[in-house]
Amino acid sequence: MLLKKLTEAMGPSGFETEIRNVIRTEIDPLVDRHYTDVLGTLIAEKNANHKGPRVMLDAHMDEVGLMIVHAEENGLLRFRPLGGIDPRVLVSKPVHIGDERRFGVIGSKPIHLQSAEERRNPLKMDQLYIDIGARDKEDALSAVKLGDTAVFTTKYEPIGDNCAKAKSFDDRVGCAIVIEALKKSYDLPLFAAFTVQEEVGLRGATAAAYRLQPDIAIALEGTVCFDVVDAPGHGQSTVLGAGPALTVQDGRTIADRRFLDFMISVAKKHSIPYQLRRVKGGSNDFGAIHQVREGVIGGGISVPVRYIHAPAQIISLDDFHNSIRLLEAVLKEIQEGGFTL
Repeated sequence: MLLKKLTEAMGPSGFETEIRNVIRTEIDPLVDRHYTDVLGTLIAEKNANHKGPRVMLDAHMDEVGLMIVHAEENGLLRFRPLGGIDPRVLVSKPVHIGDERRFGVIGSKPIHLQSAEERRNPLKMDQLYIDIGARDKEDALSAVKLGDTAVFTTKYEPIGDNCAKAKSFDDRVGCAIVIEALKKSYDLPLFAAFTVQEEVGLRGATAAAYRLQPDIAIALEGTVCFDVVDAPGHGQSTVLGAGPALTVQDGRTIADRRFLDFMISVAKKHSIPYQLRRVKGGSNDFGAIHQVREGVIGGGISVPVRYIHAPAQIISLDDFHNSIRLLEAVLKEIQEGGFTL
């Protein structure tokens, strides 16, 4: 299954080789050509010489992760985050380290040995370590190199009422949506960018958009979902199962109202459920893309993800499939002249 392949592949920011190879295999028969830019973004082209607006589809390959930066004399490994990770979700979590997937467990000082003051405060990143069962520093460094990266070991599995859990729906769910869109035919120049290093500053998208010079760009993303118990209505950024989320404002973008209204009209025309992303925190690659060269019109279509940036994330498969439907409908409408620049 595509989502299983994508979410279980390793690819923390700056180390996207494995996930890039997985995606390259998937898209090879679907596009006219594909190539990798200097930063590592995988770019695919379809009908590049056709008439019509140049449309860029964007999804980032990278996931949040950890980097090993020090080995203690007793063999425990210190690390720093790659991307935004809350240290409170890390204690006792299993990880895979490096290309050989060395198994480790994130540990901390046992609660039995903590002072009353320590128990009142959340653990900080520098109070955590990864235990790979090494005897000492030499033993640890014979198995793991400084600079190696670690990701969570979570497997993809269906869960509950047509939902799924995995470690990296942000943003392998967006990658899957773009791949599914590439399976269809469109009479317009289409470019897909599977970008690198989004989690550390939207870096890959900036270079890719500069290269491709799109007229229209759409970012496909997994976005924060906070619809759990005691969440106030105004704080529920998105709701699981309510459909793809369209961005109005986030940390890097105020949506172009023309394109947002266009996507809403397409959703209504095709009876596709949708919702508006109702918080301004965070961002996606469109935050970088829309500022490139003379500016780029477009927007974002996002799948709500509960527990985003955590070891186990949950999506609604209905939201996933409806996001595919919406993207395909938007592309068809652009092809038919339903949106003019």
